Amino acid sequence: MRADLGLQRPADRVRRPREQPRLQADREGRDRGAAPTLTSALVRRPDRHLAPVAALLGVLLASCGGGGGSVRTTRSATDRGAPPASRVNPARGVRLVKIATFDSPTYVTGPPGGGRLFVVERNGVIRVLHGRRKLVRPFLDISKQVSVGGGERGMFSMEFAPDYVRSGRFFVYFTAVNGDVRITEFNRSANPDVAIPTSERDVIRLPHSEKPNHNGGTVKFGPDRKLYIGPGDGGGANDPHRRGQKLSTRLGKLLRIEPRPGGGYDVPQDNPFVGRAAARPEIWAYGLRNPYRFSFDRLTGDLVIADVGQNDWEEVDFAKRGQGRGANYGWSPYEGFAEFHPTAPPDYGPRPRTEPCCVRPVLVTSHKKGNCAIIGGYVVRDRALTALYGRYVFGDNCNPAIYKAKLGGKRAKPHRTRLQVSGLSSFGEDAAGHLYATSLQGPVYALAPDYRPRPR
Repeated sequence: MRADLGLQRPADRVRRPREQPRLQADREGRDRGAAPTLTSALVRRPDRHLAPVAALLGVLLASCGGGGGSVRTTRSATDRGAPPASRVNPARGVRLVKIATFDSPTYVTGPPGGGRLFVVERNGVIRVLHGRRKLVRPFLDISKQVSVGGGERGMFSMEFAPDYVRSGRFFVYFTAVNGDVRITEFNRSANPDVAIPTSERDVIRLPHSEKPNHNGGTVKFGPDRKLYIGPGDGGGANDPHRRGQKLSTRLGKLLRIEPRPGGGYDVPQDNPFVGRAAARPEIWAYGLRNPYRFSFDRLTGDLVIADVGQNDWEEVDFAKRGQGRGANYGWSPYEGFAEFHPTAPPDYGPRPRTEPCCVRPVLVTSHKKGNCAIIGGYVVRDRALTALYGRYVFGDNCNPAIYKAKLGGKRAKPHRTRLQVSGLSSFGEDAAGHLYATSLQGPVYALAPDYRPRPR
């Protein structure tokens, strides 16, 4: 979580732009902090696309204003009631509306069926929102198992099984008290707002006790119904063990597995390194530093990985559906497009510019512009968000600006939106495709269309 999530930046670096609650941005070699905060919003409009959102958030938009201190919002005609269709633009803009506040939220999602949001708190608690009403009783509390020390540890995501409506199975991603990265599976109870803590089953455990950073943070089912996991390289500046390029370790990789109903997992036989000597068969792709957030485009199935950088560059990697098998995304020979030369040996030495070792990023952002720990988001498929539809939305834990980019080609250019969230910890998407954001400062927001009167 560099705020390394790679959100964190270890103390090997000294620059600290601002002092706010953060998930520690670890830019190896520099302890740079980024304030946690975020925003999300939903607006009402007599429109079939917005109806599910209005149902989820309730009717209180006017009372919540625009979201709060560190979030920039735009007053919309919908604050006074939606104007006649003839006077409304088809959502020229997007605004952020605060839904509720939590204790250091790190992720938000919604199960099939709508009407509820599940918010992951860093301390190991998952809470439920019914509209704007936060339930007192947690959905799940495993805080005694979760380590939050070291700046980049905690619980960072949850994922519903594809058959969740029937089975009630879901998965959580957290760092254990001994430092290990764990993915465990639970079942919900007869009460859909409460899980069964005693139903826990270990799916996968990744030893990670040497350093407290670069723990990754996302567990997600792909369009192929396989479970993908993105652990970091194990931490420490400069990838000291060169794990990014070693196929003998699961750290610094994107893993792909099939969870067994009773715990543990099987390896899909079409994984790229099945049968290769000394290679871990769970590996789908490698050469990653801290893929804290990755997502699949819900329309196309394309994979987007936001990999947190070290000294100079944050990067976004992209693979079209059906591609990316066995891809090497370049860490640590490269950081972004640049050769990476660590101050501590061993160095990789000079590399030809034409070296075919790695899949190049489709997008990079520079630390010179205030970035330090990329927070990957989603390709927007909520048709109510006309201004963002089809664009990949992402941000950074040290820079409040939220960006959009059109992916699909060899290179993409980030464009800054008018939205700002300080201390961004994650974006989230519910089962209907509505987009949300979380901040370590506490707020959870929804991204909502901003309808303005047409010029007369």
